[in-house]
Amino acid sequence: MINSDNEKSIKKEKSLEIQLLAKRIKELRKKAGYTSYELFAYDNDITRSQWGRYERGEDIRFTSLIKACKALNVTLAEFFSEGFTPEN
Repeated sequence: MINSDNEKSIKKEKSLEIQLLAKRIKELRKKAGYTSYELFAYDNDITRSQWGRYERGEDIRFTSLIKACKALNVTLAEFFSEGFTPEN
């Protein structure tokens, strides 16, 4: 049984990981030359609202992450190669 403190710790860790994921998505979009997430979404046939949720760090499905990686023209390995460890 997980106690309340452990549950809070797990939620906090997940929240941090989702924030890092959102930061990486935004970083790669800018690296692709798009200052506007809305234009990037439009050019890649993704709704602006959906892409906005990715960049705000709202929980993202794995299938959505794959779609985002395809739009960013990176593999999952490339996506996770930076920004998810303390030294990055």
